Amino acid sequence: MQPLLIPPALSSGLNAEASSGQKICVIAPSGALREPERFAQGLEIWRERGYKLQVPENIDRNWGYLAGTDSDRLQQFIQAWNDPECAAIITARGGYGCTRLLEKLVWQDLNPNPKWLIGFSDITALLWGLAVNLGIASVHGAVLTTLAAEPDWSTQKLFDWLEGKVQTITLGGTGWGLGKATGVLLAGNLNIATHLIGTSVFPDLDNVILAFEDVAESPYKVDRMLTQWRMLGLLEKVKGIAIGRFSRSEPFPNYPSFSMQEVWRDRLEDLNIPIVVDLPFGHDGTNVPLVIGAEAQLDGDTGLLSYWHTSY
Repeated sequence: MQPLLIPPALSSGLNAEASSGQKICVIAPSGALREPERFAQGLEIWRERGYKLQVPENIDRNWGYLAGTDSDRLQQFIQAWNDPECAAIITARGGYGCTRLLEKLVWQDLNPNPKWLIGFSDITALLWGLAVNLGIASVHGAVLTTLAAEPDWSTQKLFDWLEGKVQTITLGGTGWGLGKATGVLLAGNLNIATHLIGTSVFPDLDNVILAFEDVAESPYKVDRMLTQWRMLGLLEKVKGIAIGRFSRSEPFPNYPSFSMQEVWRDRLEDLNIPIVVDLPFGHDGTNVPLVIGAEAQLDGDTGLLSYWHTSY
């Protein structure tokens, strides 16, 4: 995998005329919206920076556990992407549903001009699809229903990156040694990424630094997913692995189990590549933005993950 095309920096309109901020489109491509207050708080954070948000009238509709029918959600994404006035797309929430859109999405129907798509968790499917099919970088970062819970410094990193104020972001965790690795950053949700294996949106892992997070997956389930990656030889291709938060993943009470850390050691340590754990991204806590397709370095000795770009 080679570095991806970096979309243009955003212009917020902050400290300028209120009407000067760019248009940002909101979409709900996954699960039904269940957190209206947190959603409104996320919208306000973007509006306070001077952006003009376009929110679909039917954003709070549902079709079972999905935020509308597949057709409705797919058209919402296509219209936002192809809107020439829309500078970026932010997702309402994750949940489940993006992979269903990939069945009918014709990537050639999308304008090849790059723009930022921002989200994480279930949004992994669209983020990786953009990388593979259009070669465009995207942001693995807070959705609207989680943005207000971010610490100020993390939110600032998100906007500083999107608005071209910084070209490098570094976050720290716990390294397992084995020095440094450089490659292209590919971040995502482990469960969603595992279910993309063998599909048309699964990327080439050569020259990649993988970054994984997840929620509500017990250690044995993570073991099972990583074992699938191992049996397919996929982890042998990567340069390094960065592990974020795996929240709400405690074993069943009174049930014999490895800890999550023991699973990581057992399934990854023999790869003999730099691995860093405890990085501040994922569910239920600080979710520092990670740019899929950026050049990156993972330092197993210092526990640092850095990524950067030279575009704009």
